[in-house]
Amino acid sequence: MIEIEQQFPDGKISDIKTAVQDEIKKFINPQTLHANAEIAITAGSRGISNIVEILRESVNCLRDLGYHPFIVPAMGSHGGATAEGQIEVLKHLGITEESIGAEIRSSMDVALLGTTDKGQPVYMDKNAFHADGILVINRVKAHTSFRGRVESGLSKMITIGLGKIKGASFVHSDGALKMAENIEDVSAFALQNSKILMGLAIIENGFDETANIVGVPKEKWHDKEEELLKLSKSMMPSLPLENIDILIVEEMGKRFSGTGMDPNIIGRWRLDGIPEPQSPAISRIAILDLNEQSFGNAQGIGLADFTTQKLVDKMDRKSTYTNALTATTLRRAMLPMIFNTEKEAIETAISSLGPKIDKNSIKIVQIPNTLHLSRVFLNKAAMDELNKTDRKFSIKAAHELTFDESGNISKKLTVHQYI
Repeated sequence: MIEIEQQFPDGKISDIKTAVQDEIKKFINPQTLHANAEIAITAGSRGISNIVEILRESVNCLRDLGYHPFIVPAMGSHGGATAEGQIEVLKHLGITEESIGAEIRSSMDVALLGTTDKGQPVYMDKNAFHADGILVINRVKAHTSFRGRVESGLSKMITIGLGKIKGASFVHSDGALKMAENIEDVSAFALQNSKILMGLAIIENGFDETANIVGVPKEKWHDKEEELLKLSKSMMPSLPLENIDILIVEEMGKRFSGTGMDPNIIGRWRLDGIPEPQSPAISRIAILDLNEQSFGNAQGIGLADFTTQKLVDKMDRKSTYTNALTATTLRRAMLPMIFNTEKEAIETAISSLGPKIDKNSIKIVQIPNTLHLSRVFLNKAAMDELNKTDRKFSIKAAHELTFDESGNISKKLTVHQYI
C-alpha cells in the first residue's frame, strides 16, 4: 500500500475572530434591536471546524453590541430527539456554556409559524421563536440525500434544525425528490414570519479547514446561499480514483458526515426512487469502525457491503433508527454483512468480486473516513491507474497491508490528527 497526499484547494481564514465580528456587524448593529434584546444563536451540525471559536466570537460580538445572546441546539431529531440528548451532543462537540460563554436553552417544543402555500407546516424551536432575534449559523455544503439550489446550510438549519423532530419529519415526509423544494419553501416562510436577523455561513476547504465566513442578509438569503454552495462544492475533497474495486473506510460516523459516509464521496445514494450516480463507481465498500463522536448513531451503515462486529456492537439502534425514520432513508440504516475481524471483512470483500478477476489488477483504496481525504493508501494497481490521470499528489511512504493478532489492520490513517 502506497501512502499519498492529495492536493486540494487550501485557502483558509487566519483570523476567525475578525471575520465573525466583521460579518455580523454588517447586518446587526446597536440600533437593530432594543438594548439587552435576547438573540438566539443556532448550533448543532457536527464536524464543523473551529465551530466553538465561531460561536464564542458570535456571542462576544452580540454582547458587545448590547444584546443578550444564547445558544439553541438546532439539530432536528438528533440526540435521541430529547432536550437532554441534544445538550449532550453539543457537549461532545465542545459546545458548552463555559466554552461559548452563553446560556444553552434546549427544548424539543416548537411553535407553529403557519403553513406554506403548498400546505407544508412550518415549525420553530420555541426558545428561538420567542427570542427578540435569531442568528442562524451553519456550514454550507453539498447535501448527502438530494440536489437543489440550496442543500445543506442555512436554509436547512432553519427548516430541519430549528424545526426539531416535528418540523424535520414533515419536511422529510415527501421524500428526497422534494427535499430541496420543501427546504426552500419552508425556510422562505420562516424568514418572513419569525425574527431571523441574518445568517452566518461557514465554507470549508478540501482539508476540513475554515475557508470563509460570510454574512447572509434575509433579503438575499437563497440567492446568496446558492452562490456559496457552488463555492463549497468547488472546494470539496474527493477520492483519488473514479473506479475502485475495494474501498476500505476505517471509520464512519456523524463526525464526518450526516450520513456517516458522505454519499457525494462514495457515489452511493441508496434512496428509493433516486438513481445511483455513475461516478465514482465502487464495487465493494468495507467499513471497519464507528467513530466515538457519533455516539452510537450508525446512520449510513447501509451504504457499505461489509462491516465488523465491533462496529455493530457500538451501534445505538434507537439513535440510528430515529435518524433514519425521520429522514425516511431506511435503506441507509440496514446492516451489511458482518464479520468478526477487519481481516475477514476485507478478505471477503475481495473474494466477493468473483473467481475470474485477476487479483493483481484489483484496485484497493484505504481512507480514514469520507471527510479527511488528503492522506490515503492505494495498492499498486490503484497507483498505476492514478498515474494515468492528471490528479495532483505526492508520495509519502509505502508499507505491507498486514493485520495484528486481533485481525485488525496494522497501519491506519486514523492515527493522523484531525482538525
